[in-house]
Order: sequence, then structure tokens, then C-alpha cells
Amino acid sequence: MDSIISINGLVKRFGEKVAVNGLDLEIGRGELFGFLGPNGAGKTTTIRCISTLTNFDSGRIVVNGFDLRDDAKSAKECMGLIQQQVSLDKDLTIRENMISHAMYHMIGKRDRNRRIEELSEYFGLGEYLDKPVDSLSGGWKKRAAIVCAMLHEPDVLFLDEPTSGLDINARRLLWDVVTNLNKKGTTIILTTHYIEEAEALCDRVGIIDHGRMIALDTPEALCDSIGSIAVEYMENGRTHYEYFGTREDANAYVSSLNIDSDITIRRTSLEDVFVKLTGSSAEVLR
Repeated sequence: MDSIISINGLVKRFGEKVAVNGLDLEIGRGELFGFLGPNGAGKTTTIRCISTLTNFDSGRIVVNGFDLRDDAKSAKECMGLIQQQVSLDKDLTIRENMISHAMYHMIGKRDRNRRIEELSEYFGLGEYLDKPVDSLSGGWKKRAAIVCAMLHEPDVLFLDEPTSGLDINARRLLWDVVTNLNKKGTTIILTTHYIEEAEALCDRVGIIDHGRMIALDTPEALCDSIGSIAVEYMENGRTHYEYFGTREDANAYVSSLNIDSDITIRRTSLEDVFVKLTGSSAEVLR
């Protein structure tokens, strides 16, 4: 794999709390990679370390050939970042925000204007460019934030819970945007608390718990790792889940049950994997 991000032995502490505990990870160039994990698992801290927003205690991070210990500035120039809370200046219009971001990255006026027009047209923002930030819905603000992050043509784009708080229509629009950006060659690292989002979008998914990577593979392979067929049933007021490698094994198990309730046989989902490996409810994923 041609790695654009290489992490070896990453450790990050906050006082006595170890947020990231010896993490190793390789992310391929052009990959759409997803992080999942319970609250406080360390995924957002890992993203902040890679994107230079947070210092780390030990280990090594290389982004696009630049070691963060030696040349964080060059590494940062390769990155774009969309945080959970949109960080647009509310006192400016959308266009003025874009110009401000472009000037921060020292993009010349001609290239700046060209990139703003091209990206705004691509994201359908043309009619909103001269409107105040607060006049836009959450979905359009997210689009504008992505344009700002893409103006300097980063090789790597970090998306930290980009669809949090959006309605389903806005979420699906952003899914299309993310997919199209990735198809054009941008490496995307996504953190999300919507498991179906990671399952639908990502080439590979890493599940982090207590600062360690406990599972890493394609969504399909992760599902197969616990059993590709799930049996779901209610007993004594509690829903039970069992996983099997084949439907024949699942049918045999169902035949052995002596319960008076509905039984469902279905494909295993990434949510099943998450719950089984972390022991957490998917509803508290952050």
C-alpha cells in the first residue's frame, strides 16, 4: 500500500489519562478511511494529533512524506480539516470566508478566484456566495466549510463528524460530496457516530477503544470476522444476538431455540461488530 499517513506507537496523554495508547496505523493514498469508537475512545484525539492541532507525547506520524516532529508546517500544507462545529466567520459572507481562507494559505488572487468559482459551482454554492453565513442552513454551511478546506487543494481531508446535526437529506448530499472528492483522488479520513455512514462510504474502518485499535479492515471483512449471518430474538425482555458463518448454521441454531417470540435471520452489520467488540450501545457513539 502506498501510505500517505503512517503512524507508529502514537501516545497522547491528558494528565494521567491516556487518550491514545500506542496506536499503529497506515492509511493509503486515495483511501476513504473511517474511525469508529465509543465516547472518549481516542479517535478525535488521534485526528487532532495527525492534523497538528494537538501535540503528542511519543511515537511518530508521517503525512505525505513529512515527519510531524521535523516539518509540521509542510505536512499541514497537505491537509484540509472540517471540524464538527463549522468554523466560518459569521460576520463575513460565504465568499469573504473563502477569500480569507485562501489568503491564509497564500493563494494568489487569480488562482484564488478561479478555485472559489470552480468549487462553488461543484458544490452548488454559487447563489449563496454573497450571503451572510447565518442565512444558510447547517447543510449549506458544511458545504461552504468543505470548500474553504479544499481551496489549497489538500492531499488529505479530515472530516470530524461532518454530518452531525444534519437532517437526512443534507446528510445524503454530503455523502455524495465526500464520495466524489475521494473519486477525484483526495484521501479522506472520516470520524462519525453514524455507523451506517462508515459502512456505506469507507474503504476501511478502524474501531478504537481505550486508545487502542481493536479492529481494522473493510466493513465487509469486519462483519465476516464475527460471523456474516446474525440471529436476533427476544427472550426474558432482552434482545439477544448470535452470529454464524453460514445461513445453514444460523438455521440450525434457530431450530434449537425453544422460545415464543419472533426470530430474525439477517446479514451482520457494522453496528453488530461495533457493539460486540466494544460492548457499547451504538446510540452513544461520538
